[in-house]
Amino acid sequence: MIELTRDYIDNLKSIITEKNDAKAQALLHDLYPADIAELYQELNLQEAIYLYLLMDGDKAADVLMELDEEDRHKLLKELPNELIAKRFVDNMETDDAVDLMRELDEDTQEEILSHIEDVEQAGDIVDLLKYDEDTAGGLMGTEMIVVNENWSMPQCIDEMRKQAEDMDEIYYVYVIDDDERLKGVLPLQRLITNPSVSKIKHVMKKEPISVRDSDSIEEVAETIEKYDLVALPVVDSIGRLVGRITIDDVMDEVREQHERDYQLASGISQDVETSDNVFTQTAARLPWLLIGMIGGLANSVILGGFEGNLASNPKMALFIPLIGGTGGNVGIQSSAIVVQGLANNSLKQDNILPQILKEGIVALINASIISLVVFIYNFFMLGDKGITASVSLSLFSVVMFASIFGTLVPMTLDRLKIDPALATGPFITITNDIIGMMIYMFISSALT
Repeated sequence: MIELTRDYIDNLKSIITEKNDAKAQALLHDLYPADIAELYQELNLQEAIYLYLLMDGDKAADVLMELDEEDRHKLLKELPNELIAKRFVDNMETDDAVDLMRELDEDTQEEILSHIEDVEQAGDIVDLLKYDEDTAGGLMGTEMIVVNENWSMPQCIDEMRKQAEDMDEIYYVYVIDDDERLKGVLPLQRLITNPSVSKIKHVMKKEPISVRDSDSIEEVAETIEKYDLVALPVVDSIGRLVGRITIDDVMDEVREQHERDYQLASGISQDVETSDNVFTQTAARLPWLLIGMIGGLANSVILGGFEGNLASNPKMALFIPLIGGTGGNVGIQSSAIVVQGLANNSLKQDNILPQILKEGIVALINASIISLVVFIYNFFMLGDKGITASVSLSLFSVVMFASIFGTLVPMTLDRLKIDPALATGPFITITNDIIGMMIYMFISSALT
């Protein structure tokens, strides 16, 4: 592995300035596509294009898909569509080619497809573009080894050799019947140990694990994780084999989903990168900041309604941060557990009542301990029995409410087909602040 030091980058820039093709190719030869994509962060657009035109098609295509979307757009805008088709798309697996095409407008897609010499590949791309990108069909590729269950072993081996010529990696050998329905998987171990078997169907592994082309990416990820697979066949509604999904494609999608959920939980309303401009980042952050501001104003209105109580008992104000902070923390903890359970499918919608009951018991224990600790502290340090009782009772009530609320909200959002990660962010915190403040003020007014 070559370290991309400042000296290395400066040397490469110097070589590019000199237009020394041989030296530039020699420097790039030992770099992985991901390393070259990282190197592009240090180059201007013209320098990047120069290097792209020096690389062979396969490597250039791999590097292109390693770039982040914004850098990829900048590069593609400077290249003619015919070059994009012949240098990149022609050298990509169909799933990567479809991912690239989805980033382009329809007119550009059509022009690029018209320049692809392999009509079968172009047809596969067109077919895959019809799928929703959040489904198994939108994620799958069509490159795979496929054999017929009625073939003899020698015929199978000959066909496998022909099909393997156009593939970078072989994960599984899939077996179909005469109607192209998926019937089994042929492990390579059985292929080697049964060279004289009469037909493939006698040694194949029957009833293979598969997903439908309409299944969601979350279902695909769960299946791959559950059965420890590196690739997964995709079938249509009548069981015909239409493609395969590899684990690296799923991991990319899962990572992107986790990034979106993390940003949503942090109060960022859309997917942003550090490289995005000021206006994009502002638009992503401002909505929840404004909602938070409204929540703060609502709290001030609540406090204004109890101004007389605060004036006669100023020590009440000392515990406002404690009430708000505790409620927010408890709510986020509860919602985070539920969101995690929904994400890994360990929590089902029909288990909502048992989950609420369990959360209620946990909340009861936590609320009792927290309120008791605060009661003991205030009893000896504050010397005001009314405030001591009101703060402890308010904390108990707020913890109970925040726990149940933090459990119900993500499950309700999930039922409404809204990303439940929204419940682990500012929404829970702001709501618990307002409700917690109302609880504290009403209880304090009644007891002091």
